[in-house]
Amino acid sequence: MTQLTQTPSSLSDTSSLTCGELLVQWLDYYGVETVFGIPGVHTVELYRGLPNTNIRHVTPRHEQGAGFMADGYYRASGKIGVCFIITGPGMTNIMTAMAQALADSIPMLVISSVNKVKDTGSGEGHLHELHDQQGMVSKVALTSKTIWQPESLPKVIAEAFALFNGARPGPVHIQLPIDVITADASHVARRLI
Repeated sequence: MTQLTQTPSSLSDTSSLTCGELLVQWLDYYGVETVFGIPGVHTVELYRGLPNTNIRHVTPRHEQGAGFMADGYYRASGKIGVCFIITGPGMTNIMTAMAQALADSIPMLVISSVNKVKDTGSGEGHLHELHDQQGMVSKVALTSKTIWQPESLPKVIAEAFALFNGARPGPVHIQLPIDVITADASHVARRLI
């Protein structure tokens, strides 16, 4: 299903970049061609990385639309649909499309933000905070992982794409705290481990 493309020169570049920018470079490396999503305050670093890749962005009017676009994109092209989603309401909006993809074994990668590491699960009412976003999303995904530090990004991305090539694919969710998305990742591996 998923074929690796040649390593883009950006993966060997040693200049400074954020974890969000590096994540987008890894998506490009795995051959992702299209991302669906609505830019938001919590996902700016993901969007900042797009111009340095071959990835096209499609903006729906609603996050549920992003999920159904990713689903339809896979059904029509055989290529993994990826969504960039903000924490809280963005995640609750896309869950219907994820549930449908899970039921129909449609691979889909949903990448979302979550509040800062120290605020995650605090219950203090931070912007768009959910009590347990990962627990909620895990009910409509094959797996839901949090990237707590930039160093774990390559392994988590590799695991997601391995699941897409499994016997019964489905949606995979990866979330990054907003202070991890913006963290320096220039020291992180830029090739397969």
